[in-house]
Amino acid sequence: MKKLFKLMRLEWKKLKRLSVISEVIIYWLILMFMPVFFIKMVMPDFGQNYAAAIELNSFTQMGFILFGGSLINQVFIEEYKNKTISLSFGYPISRKKLFTAKVLFISLSVFLATFLSFIFTGLTTYLLDQVFPIINGQPTNSDIIAYFYSTITRSFIITLISFIPLFLFGILKRLTVPTVVCSIATMQLPNFSSFLHLEPNFIILVLCILGALSISLSIKTAESVGEI
Repeated sequence: MKKLFKLMRLEWKKLKRLSVISEVIIYWLILMFMPVFFIKMVMPDFGQNYAAAIELNSFTQMGFILFGGSLINQVFIEEYKNKTISLSFGYPISRKKLFTAKVLFISLSVFLATFLSFIFTGLTTYLLDQVFPIINGQPTNSDIIAYFYSTITRSFIITLISFIPLFLFGILKRLTVPTVVCSIATMQLPNFSSFLHLEPNFIILVLCILGALSISLSIKTAESVGEI
């Protein structure tokens, strides 16, 4: 476990940290105001009560799936393209452990960024609603509990779904654009559930399974995947 934490810390050092931090801040700034904008300008029905606003926020935070795709690009694809992953393969550890550390690093980064985004967005929505009322009523204790439950579960779900492009596009094909396109598609898919005649939660469940499968295949085949 200690080695995994050291490897995860090394992944952070290898990142283009300024770029990653800037990207997260941009996500936060956009998503903080997204529910208010959506209720005010697009669909006022979500402002009928705080329960509806919480449901809306759960879907807007899916944008962090794209952040996961961005990290896959930096942590896996760029290392393959720049051949720097060969140095990592030279460490006295198995490739499975190396890939596990990379996956854990991406997981922790996406989860924390999403979790904090939920907190920032919730506070911003509440404070703006106090100044410019757009949501009927005030949040109840049940709403607050539901929001914190949504914060934890959705952060985990978004983290898992963000790994869908990892195995096929990140490790086997090592292609940046398809990874980003796949992330955008999976991010938007639950919004089109009505057109597919499926429940949004069913789509999210399927996406979670695909994300878990992608992680499993990536780690299991780590020893057999070549460097080129």
